[in-house]
Amino acid sequence: MIVQKLAEMVVALRRQGYTIVMVEQNFRFAAPLADRFLVMEHGQVIQEFTQSELPARMERLHEYLGV
Repeated sequence: MIVQKLAEMVVALRRQGYTIVMVEQNFRFAAPLADRFLVMEHGQVIQEFTQSELPARMERLHEYLGV
Protein backbone atom coordinates (compact mmCIF):
# COMPACT_ATOMS: atom_id res chain seq x y z
CA MET A 1 0.00 0.00 0.00
CA ILE A 2 2.82 2.42 0.86
CA VAL A 3 4.65 1.68 -2.40
CA GLN A 4 1.47 2.34 -4.40
CA LYS A 5 0.94 5.68 -2.65
CA LEU A 6 4.57 6.63 -3.27
CA ALA A 7 4.17 5.90 -6.98
CA GLU A 8 1.00 8.01 -7.10
CA MET A 9 2.83 10.89 -5.42
CA VAL A 10 5.74 10.70 -7.89
CA VAL A 11 3.31 10.79 -10.83
CA ALA A 12 1.42 13.74 -9.31
CA LEU A 13 4.63 15.72 -8.73
CA ARG A 14 5.82 15.06 -12.30
CA ARG A 15 2.50 16.34 -13.66
CA GLN A 16 3.10 19.55 -11.72
CA GLY A 17 6.44 19.97 -13.47
CA TYR A 18 8.79 18.81 -10.73
CA THR A 19 11.99 16.98 -11.56
CA ILE A 20 12.50 13.93 -9.37
CA VAL A 21 15.74 12.04 -8.85
CA MET A 22 14.95 8.58 -7.55
CA VAL A 23 17.58 6.15 -6.33
CA GLU A 24 15.83 2.82 -6.10
CA GLN A 25 16.95 -0.80 -5.97
CA ASN A 26 13.49 -2.13 -6.85
CA PHE A 27 13.67 -1.80 -10.63
CA ARG A 28 10.16 -3.15 -11.23
CA PHE A 29 8.76 -0.36 -9.06
CA ALA A 30 10.88 2.44 -10.51
CA ALA A 31 10.88 1.54 -14.22
CA PRO A 32 7.33 2.65 -15.06
CA LEU A 33 7.91 5.98 -13.28
CA ALA A 34 11.19 6.95 -14.94
CA ASP A 35 12.02 8.92 -18.07
CA ARG A 36 15.74 8.16 -17.88
CA PHE A 37 17.78 5.38 -16.29
CA LEU A 38 21.34 5.27 -15.04
CA VAL A 39 22.89 2.01 -13.88
CA MET A 40 25.78 2.37 -11.47
CA GLU A 41 28.41 -0.12 -10.44
CA HIS A 42 31.05 0.65 -7.84
CA GLY A 43 30.15 4.35 -7.99
CA GLN A 44 30.48 4.61 -11.77
CA VAL A 45 27.67 5.05 -14.30
CA ILE A 46 27.94 2.04 -16.60
CA GLN A 47 24.69 2.40 -18.56
CA GLU A 48 22.45 5.37 -19.37
CA PHE A 49 19.28 5.20 -21.45
CA THR A 50 15.74 6.54 -21.84
CA GLN A 51 12.33 4.97 -21.27
CA SER A 52 11.96 4.41 -25.03
CA GLU A 53 15.25 2.45 -25.08
CA LEU A 54 14.24 0.23 -22.16
CA PRO A 55 12.87 -2.73 -24.16
CA ALA A 56 16.10 -2.99 -26.15
CA ARG A 57 18.19 -2.84 -22.96
CA MET A 58 16.28 -5.45 -20.93
CA GLU A 59 18.61 -8.35 -21.75
CA ARG A 60 21.63 -6.36 -20.58
CA LEU A 61 19.74 -5.20 -17.48
CA HIS A 62 19.02 -8.83 -16.60
CA GLU A 63 22.78 -9.38 -16.55
CA TYR A 64 23.42 -6.36 -14.32
CA LEU A 65 20.44 -6.46 -12.02
CA GLY A 66 19.03 -9.94 -12.21
CA VAL A 67 15.58 -8.56 -13.17
